[in-house]
Amino acid sequence: MYDMKRLGNLQTMGKLAPEAWEAFQRFDREALKDGAIPAKYKELIAVSVALTTQCPYCLELHRGRAIEAGANEREIAEAVFVAGALRAGAAITHGVHVCGNGEA
Repeated sequence: MYDMKRLGNLQTMGKLAPEAWEAFQRFDREALKDGAIPAKYKELIAVSVALTTQCPYCLELHRGRAIEAGANEREIAEAVFVAGALRAGAAITHGVHVCGNGEA
């Protein structure tokens, strides 16, 4: 199902909904460009977010962009563990909804 070649379909989507596509592209560029947070860090954040959302397209794209922005494999590996910690932490903290109702 997931094949990077499918991203070519974005062009078709863009033709079908040009205003939305152009707005998305502008937003994406603005959100990820150098600013108060350097682009390299934004791309490492994007890798972590892509791991938590489990989007294979985002993983591939943002991993490449992180490297282009100057990230190295060690930084990417640490971003992986940040994502893992957040996912594990979310599972644990959501446990308060199913445990601890006074029945110890």
